[in-house]
Amino acid sequence: MTHTVTEGADAEALRSRIAAELERTRARTALLTEVVDDADLMRQHSPLMSPLVWDLAHVGNQEELWLVRDVGGREPVRCDIDDLYDAFKQPRRDRPSLPLLPPTEARAYVATVRDKVFDLLDRVAFDSRPLVADGFAFGMIVQHEQQHDETMLATHQLRSGPAVLQAPPPPEPTVRPAGEVLVPAGPFVMGTDADPWALDNERPAHRVELPAYLIDAAPVTNGAYAEFIADGGYDDPRWWSEQGWQHRQEAGLSAPLHWRRDGDGWAYRRFGRWSPVRADEPVVHVCYHEAQAYATWAGKRLPTEAEWEKAARWDPATGRSRRYPWGDDDPTSAHANLGQRHLWPAPVGAYPAGASPLGVHQLIGDVWEWTSTTFRGYPGFVAFPYREYSEVFFGDDHQVLRGGSFGTDRAACRGTFRNWDYPIRRQIFSGFRCARDADAEQARR
Repeated sequence: MTHTVTEGADAEALRSRIAAELERTRARTALLTEVVDDADLMRQHSPLMSPLVWDLAHVGNQEELWLVRDVGGREPVRCDIDDLYDAFKQPRRDRPSLPLLPPTEARAYVATVRDKVFDLLDRVAFDSRPLVADGFAFGMIVQHEQQHDETMLATHQLRSGPAVLQAPPPPEPTVRPAGEVLVPAGPFVMGTDADPWALDNERPAHRVELPAYLIDAAPVTNGAYAEFIADGGYDDPRWWSEQGWQHRQEAGLSAPLHWRRDGDGWAYRRFGRWSPVRADEPVVHVCYHEAQAYATWAGKRLPTEAEWEKAARWDPATGRSRRYPWGDDDPTSAHANLGQRHLWPAPVGAYPAGASPLGVHQLIGDVWEWTSTTFRGYPGFVAFPYREYSEVFFGDDHQVLRGGSFGTDRAACRGTFRNWDYPIRRQIFSGFRCARDADAEQARR
């Protein structure tokens, strides 16, 4: 991992970029915590989630720990609350019983921390120290808050009260993606050494050799998933792994989370509003076991993490791995459904400008996509800046998800970004696409 010294005009441009990202991110946090009353902020809407007010103060506490105290070497603002907002010391189910800062005090705390951070930003030298080179610590805090904003958005989806969030619908499809895309055999570079704000689990860049395979040109849709349900997919253990079938029975799974029967079809509750399930939207709120069962029923499988990333980043014309499917430029509203701009996945074919060189669509945004890979470090992995960000989660317990959802911000999403969760989780904005091995004739093409 190289550390760049940023000086002069470049340093001022970096300061401006960081300030804009901090302000943009805090505006989203404010929106998610100001659309409900104080009682709603203090309430736990699901044992899987924190009260919204915990997330609010937690992002401020992380900002204080890493920027005010560590990078800035300043006096603590509120060291008495560090344990309250330590995610490892305080399981989510227990957080409502803690003496949390009430909403007014939490808002005042995060505002005080932010004032100190802006003061620090005006003075910090972007030298070769790993935490400050290229503004890494500031980028880490932006990504951390955006990740909690997506978690808070998921909490809003679990609320039982009236609808409070509004957004325009996503664009309509303008193309019809192919059913499957052949990815030819050969090597590609997975991960990154070059992205200055990439997190430790995305590093280092390394060469991976893959055989030829086919991958769905778009995520699996509601319509396709409804066919699996109609064919008795939830009632047939042939399609499920042993662990998956056990969970399906214990949890009583029969359809994606938030679906209910609506006459001959299905309805879906989105942020307090019921609407008919639209057939051409990517299915969302399914767990890994459901995704795996569908793939088996369809005669396919889930892609490995490496297969997903090669389909998303590899450019056959240059042999180079791009930052995003469309290139190295940051996402725009033409490329992907990101950043809570819309409140549900866009129909398949709505973002042709975001397709990969091979013609794989909607790899970024819309839904997090389950892969068949468990979460581990890449060869040569080094924990940075702390083991608890990634390393403590390595092992067989967590499946990797890739690509980001409609609730993921552009700052916390790129072709190398890795998410992970337990295979039973489906309160997250999770969907999937399928893959399969290429036969000999296909592999020769």
